[in-house]
Amino acid sequence: MNESEIDDSKAPLMEHLIEFRNRLVYSVIALLVAFILCYLVAEDLFAFLVRPLVEAMGDDIEGRRMIFTGLHEAFFTYIKIAFFTAMFVSFPVVATQIWIFVAPGLYKNEKGAFLPFLVVTPVLFFLGGALAYEIVMPLAWKFLLSFESSGEASLYSRAFTALIAEFPNLVNYLPTPAEPMALPIQSETRVSEYLSLSMKLIFAFGLCFQLPVLLTLLGRVGIVSSAGLKAKFKYSIVFAFIAAAILTPPDPLSQITLAIPIIVLYGISIVSVRMVEKKREAREALEDED
Repeated sequence: MNESEIDDSKAPLMEHLIEFRNRLVYSVIALLVAFILCYLVAEDLFAFLVRPLVEAMGDDIEGRRMIFTGLHEAFFTYIKIAFFTAMFVSFPVVATQIWIFVAPGLYKNEKGAFLPFLVVTPVLFFLGGALAYEIVMPLAWKFLLSFESSGEASLYSRAFTALIAEFPNLVNYLPTPAEPMALPIQSETRVSEYLSLSMKLIFAFGLCFQLPVLLTLLGRVGIVSSAGLKAKFKYSIVFAFIAAAILTPPDPLSQITLAIPIIVLYGISIVSVRMVEKKREAREALEDED
């Protein structure tokens, strides 16, 4: 191979690298612009994120507050929430840049297979995050706030006192209640901890809702099949509840709220993989005829 042939082989690589750099620069600029805009309204974004906690408190909102224990904590909390929001807002631009870079190297049928995933991925993530925000977070916060105490005597203590007053002999048979607390237990949530827990829930639900995308991609490359997924459906139920127990707060309602959608999405994945298989079979039959 002479020097001219070597130079010609390097040219396409350099063109691809330049194109990749351009698409990366556009994506970073879109993310940076979105971040600046989101930071300008970061306080409003955080107030929106806190709304489920306010609703969980109900009428007992007077005197409530959120705190930060480090001078930099509130600032970095706003930085994080602005960055998380900017990633989601700028995703359409980033996805477009990925498509512009990848599309020229794809066949027509590959383009038709790749493009829907770029569209469906953010939609499913948004649906998962919306489910966490609208349903799971209010239930979880209400459950966790139920551990607050006013410092007064417990229900059992009051019942014990009333029973002993009527039947003194029962004092030898009933366990003595603990002494009432002198101080109440009340939630004073740190802003950074609340953001961390909230984003963990939103991202967990958003990622779990990517299950049809993942399994359909695996089905398209032949790693999984609809028959295999259908045969493992009963195991998917067990794994769905295990994942829900790990990813959600320790209340049954939150776990069920995540586990049921995962099971439904697994069923949708079976249908989606089967559709991919039918298209592949039709294409192979057509090629055989040719």
